[in-house]
Amino acid sequence: MENIQWLFFDVGSTLVDESKVYEERMKTVAETANVSFEYVFQTALGFYKENKKGDLETMKLLKVEKPIWRHEYEMLYCDTEACLKELSEKYRIGVIANQSPGTEQRLKAFGMLQYINLVIASAEEGVAKPDRRIFEIALDRAGCKPQHAVMVGDRIDNDIIPAKALGMKTIWIKQGFGKYWKKSSECEQADYEVHNLTEILDIVQITSTQLPLRLCLGSNTFRKYSAPNIRNCPEITCK
Repeated sequence: MENIQWLFFDVGSTLVDESKVYEERMKTVAETANVSFEYVFQTALGFYKENKKGDLETMKLLKVEKPIWRHEYEMLYCDTEACLKELSEKYRIGVIANQSPGTEQRLKAFGMLQYINLVIASAEEGVAKPDRRIFEIALDRAGCKPQHAVMVGDRIDNDIIPAKALGMKTIWIKQGFGKYWKKSSECEQADYEVHNLTEILDIVQITSTQLPLRLCLGSNTFRKYSAPNIRNCPEITCK
């Protein structure tokens, strides 16, 4: 990947693991609707596999109001910090995300803001992805032309399609429920597909012996961990 100056990242299911948030949200929906958690999870999963927002569609089906988003259950993926640290030594790093107010403060609390040069979030900007204007705002403030920027995100509809339409390079990170998206047209095809942040280093040709030999393994079910801020991943050899 040549002539790239900026790498832009989504936040949820890209830098931040939201699995526990969704788990708690689905538990609340199940309790409110008086159905099992398994029913809610499987129903939502079915909707996600149809390229729909599974949790919201399930709430509509069950006639349940949307529970609040519990940011306290968010945590970093195990390779987030190591990868941002490596990438920030060669590229400028930005965030383009649909988030509630306080994105910059949350990234700071995670210790990630030191690696990030620009944060563009929907709540503060008054415009949300997939609206191309939020990408244009980010590129304008970065002083970067689209062809010199990369968008990394888990959502084909919110991240890949609009960024590609602007002329940015795109990387689809298949984490969270976004990995179930079924592509049906050329506009949905990212330039690269990865399963974790570590794999991005190969794409941008960064090799480091300092990266932890740990990759997050995908799962169709929720897993529980005790660490408050970082996903505790199984130890495996990086490839």
